[in-house]
Amino acid sequence: MGTIVDFAWLREHLNDPSVVIADCRFILGQPDAGRTAYEAGHIPGAVYFDLERDLSGPIGRHGGRHPLPDIASFAKALGQAGIDSSKTVVVYDDQGGAMASRLWWMLRYTGHDNVKLLDGGYGSWQAAGHPVSTEAPQVHQTVFEAAPQPDMLLSTEDVKSRLGKAGTTLIDSREPRRYLGLEEPIDPVAGHIPGAVNYFWKQSLDESGSWKRAEGQQERFAGLKRDEEVVVYCGSGVTACPNVLALTEAGFTDVKLYGGSWSDWISYNENPVATGEE
Repeated sequence: MGTIVDFAWLREHLNDPSVVIADCRFILGQPDAGRTAYEAGHIPGAVYFDLERDLSGPIGRHGGRHPLPDIASFAKALGQAGIDSSKTVVVYDDQGGAMASRLWWMLRYTGHDNVKLLDGGYGSWQAAGHPVSTEAPQVHQTVFEAAPQPDMLLSTEDVKSRLGKAGTTLIDSREPRRYLGLEEPIDPVAGHIPGAVNYFWKQSLDESGSWKRAEGQQERFAGLKRDEEVVVYCGSGVTACPNVLALTEAGFTDVKLYGGSWSDWISYNENPVATGEE
């Protein structure tokens, strides 16, 4: 079974004690909207993970707008949600996987590979008539033993050392207009990291909003060599994660995340900035 699961699979496993469902809904600029939506209705048994409280650490001068949290704090949150090495985790949101993929990546980064993304998300689940609940889940707390995978994550210096390097492709996951430097609605500087190519993360989805399967992702990334290193970034390390997932589905084995991403890159005045097509 691949990383993407459908509604039928989840219906079959709703009462499976070895499955933990994680609701990751969140709206940038409206920090309480995700939890409010969760409390108004969620997939039965789902626990809630907040992008900024659970999946990010404190913002500093560097590190970007959504720096990764302290590993010990994250592991504690996972254990409190009933997640340990014996569990299959199914993550979902209502934004095509933009937020849920962050938890998918973080679990894999801390050594937990048994993570699935629910295709379609909450809105489609509800619209299709599947059960929803407003009840708080009954959670059996456990201990999550984190085993960080440092090869999955790059720092600013790591990225700088790879600029212009043969055998490495740098992918910018943001909207084309932000990549080109034509507009920048969030960060103070427009443009992209020199040498980066643009693969907007929403191209992971088809016209209906469902995830393209492996063949579709392979076609999307046909211009890249699967045996070479791919480094992925976005604005703050969140929507790069759907591209990491898509590349993994396409069979790429050396995919790394620049966690701080563009918002971290531009926090260093000496870092070069490019605009236009590469």
